[in-house]
Amino acid sequence: MALVLVLAGQKPVAKGLILGTLFSILNFVILGEMIPQQVGKAGRRLYAAVAGSITLRFGLMAVPLVLALKTAWLNFAAVAAGLFMVQLMILAEQLSGRMPLPRLGKKSR
Repeated sequence: MALVLVLAGQKPVAKGLILGTLFSILNFVILGEMIPQQVGKAGRRLYAAVAGSITLRFGLMAVPLVLALKTAWLNFAAVAAGLFMVQLMILAEQLSGRMPLPRLGKKSR
């Protein structure tokens, strides 16, 4: 998609989409790494771990948005769309039926 945008003369849009998608992937990886570390914690330790995780990930996602606001070589809307790319691809896979939802409460044989 980015190549089509570049060929259409929309380099800031293509760069914004790529940068937003890269930060979306990084956010998803960090989320996947932090969830197992929070299992087994309780009370203040759990709250601190969750608050730290959210702060880190939101701060990380703010970087490309601020960069897009400050520069002309990135399109802000494309960066914002790119930040949702991982979630959109997961949703699209679910809706296409290629990745079935796990069935809760039923034992497999």
